[in-house]
Amino acid sequence: MDDKHSKERSKRATDRGGGRTRRTTRPPAVDDRFPVPLCGVAVDPQTRCAHWDDTVDVVALRFGCCETFFPCHACHVETVDHDPEPWPRERFDDPAVLCGACGETLTARTYLDGDDACPRCGAAFNPGCRRHRDRYFER
Repeated sequence: MDDKHSKERSKRATDRGGGRTRRTTRPPAVDDRFPVPLCGVAVDPQTRCAHWDDTVDVVALRFGCCETFFPCHACHVETVDHDPEPWPRERFDDPAVLCGACGETLTARTYLDGDDACPRCGAAFNPGCRRHRDRYFER
């Protein structure tokens, strides 16, 4: 599908759930509210999605297979036509995480070595994400 139709589909998928604008975006379109290429299912302005919607679910992670950020693994599975590949270990010093609270991009190393909070704005990140980090980052 060409980019024009993809953008139109993304706009039609926008809804006003809970007072927060949510969008579903599928590549090649990206959600223009963010400073990085980001796609996902029912994504709010702080990167919460249809799958993870708690106050601490404010990160989007970049996948090695397509260089695109997604709020979660399930968003990747639902919106693209290829298998997800974690961010490669040799690129852990490249931007790979977006803080949905302030828009800061973090390296994988900074995120993985951190204390489940954004080093710039202090927003809490979901500590439960540690249980499935292998979906996002090579070991």
